Amino acid sequence: MEQILANDIDEVLVTRDDIRAKVEELGALISKDYSDKNLLMVGILRGAFVFLADLIREVHIAMETDFIAISSYGSSTNTSGVVRILKDLDDDIEGRHVLIVEDILDTGLTLNYLVKNLSSRRPASLEVCSFIIKEGKQRVPIMPKYSGFTVPNTFVVGYGLDYAQKYRNIPIIGTLKRSAYEDDGLV
Repeated sequence: MEQILANDIDEVLVTRDDIRAKVEELGALISKDYSDKNLLMVGILRGAFVFLADLIREVHIAMETDFIAISSYGSSTNTSGVVRILKDLDDDIEGRHVLIVEDILDTGLTLNYLVKNLSSRRPASLEVCSFIIKEGKQRVPIMPKYSGFTVPNTFVVGYGLDYAQKYRNIPIIGTLKRSAYEDDGLV
């Protein structure tokens, strides 16, 4: 980790080695479950791009990818609850087996909105793979078919997860020191 960014991390919750092992495990499960299906993996931008990039290298079947960008955070550490589609899918998903690849499931509001939106487009199947599930935070019950790690109900960064567009490149999941965000007026 770059030293300046590393200095902002308070606690490492998930290590680089744990991430690598979990991505391999998830890739094997997805490969098995979709071996005879027309799989489209949909990455949610921006947070899931790191996870999706690693995950597709561990999926050993024919598949395609697409991206959708949605927002409910802005540059805050709390969701606004208002979901906006910033970039829609490029391809039609009707009749496709779609796997939404999400970085983090916290309140579930954003993912619930997206699942409803994509379901209306008549895919053959629609499932969710969430890398991180935030413990005790869900306001809408969503159970991903595939999940990576459960973390405490605290703001986390790294491995694609950001605070104000920073820290996505840290190869771990961790919490930020208060000093990394208190100057922004968020505490």
